[in-house]
Amino acid sequence: MTANQSHKGVEYWTKRISDQEMPALCSTVRDLEQLAKDDVSSLSLLGRSVMHDNALTSRILRVANSAIYNKGINQVSTVSRAAVVLGFDTIRNICLTARLLSSLLESHNLSDSVFKRLLKLMAQSFHGAMIARMMVSDRDEALREEVFIATLLYRIGESAFWSTGGTLVDELDAKLLSNPDSVEQLSIIRGELGTSFNQLTQGIARNWGLGGMLLKALNNPDERMPEIRCIFIADKLAESIAQPRLDPQGFQKRLKQAADMLDISIEEFNLRLVRCNQVTHKLAVDYGAKILVEFIPDTEKVFESLDAPQPESILREANLSIQLTKLRELTGFAITKTDFNQVMQTALEGIFTGVGVDRCGVLLLSPNRKTLLPRVAMGDDAQTMKTNFVIELTDHKSIFAQCIEQKKPYWVSQVSGSEPQSLASDLTEDLSREGFLIAPLMVGTKVLGVFYADRHASFRRFEQADFDAFTHFSQLANVCFSVAMK
Repeated sequence: MTANQSHKGVEYWTKRISDQEMPALCSTVRDLEQLAKDDVSSLSLLGRSVMHDNALTSRILRVANSAIYNKGINQVSTVSRAAVVLGFDTIRNICLTARLLSSLLESHNLSDSVFKRLLKLMAQSFHGAMIARMMVSDRDEALREEVFIATLLYRIGESAFWSTGGTLVDELDAKLLSNPDSVEQLSIIRGELGTSFNQLTQGIARNWGLGGMLLKALNNPDERMPEIRCIFIADKLAESIAQPRLDPQGFQKRLKQAADMLDISIEEFNLRLVRCNQVTHKLAVDYGAKILVEFIPDTEKVFESLDAPQPESILREANLSIQLTKLRELTGFAITKTDFNQVMQTALEGIFTGVGVDRCGVLLLSPNRKTLLPRVAMGDDAQTMKTNFVIELTDHKSIFAQCIEQKKPYWVSQVSGSEPQSLASDLTEDLSREGFLIAPLMVGTKVLGVFYADRHASFRRFEQADFDAFTHFSQLANVCFSVAMK
């Protein structure tokens, strides 16, 4: 898929959702976003935007009088009074949230399977928004609300799409259900929609005027700004908690990131997460979205399920004996034509146990050569690698694009927001902070993908000898590939 095709896909679905499927929500969101702050006229405009909808007004007032917002203040009975007591920004965002939830929950003509998918996604987004709000609880109310809304809308493209219903939606749902592999699902979504859900969210955010924080969080999830970081981490935490088969290592990684960001212990953050979960259930009811509660797992029970001892990571040091053994095997493959997969497996075993890495793998180019998709992964957290290591090659300056274009290996010594080369912003969170190694996987002169290796679990850095050995394995494997494909 070309960048132009992807752009057309975003335009089509953004226009369809905004003009045909959800025009009322789009109009309300635009009106609420355009209301000037601290302008007296804004209060009357705000009141008029919801006064015709008694059910919506009732939900807004229930939330405004809930424990999370009304801390010992007298009960408010009108939206305008709530805006005066709680602040205009707060009540505006309560209105936006109430309208969003009611619009999605009232989606018509959805199959049971699609509606359940939508409910799970809404519950996850609402939970993530509450986690993000909790993570910036020491900041001013305006920022807390802005972070809440940005996290709530972080997946609005996907939610809006499923809410449209129809034959295409049902067919895509069926295809995703029959292909549980996340990498395959990304490819299927792009093929059917002509774009990704993330790009669709960006298109809707721009079209509806949803503000800079959401767009920045979508475009730069590894941004060092605390509020942007917490949006990304909160979304990932909610996703981990919602997964029917929780990834313990991935979940623990996010918990540590969140605790470090708040400068508290993981134990303290876990307690806050449990309390937040309880408040989230109550607030969902106040918003008239009780149905979402059953799709927001009890975080305390999730922690209980993690109490079982987890396997410890093994510290793998470089082993010259294993390196020599595996290099001899590859040399034999270079003489005798050997299956492509056998060559790849042997090379990765040599890198994994010989070079001494925590995980390694092969990522192959998609048919249009615009994306790197994980094919094989070994080591600690290999499942996360197989699931998350999807790299878009739209930025020709990225280290992965350079590796493919220049057909040479790279040693990235450290990953940070100030890294001189672009590291594919949507993947940076899954790369090792201590650096990684990549090398082209080639048949003759044609690059088919890349080898990847890091020491993310043990937080160790590579030395020159490690890079040389990694390069040796990748180059010898490429010779074998060329022989195998003749």
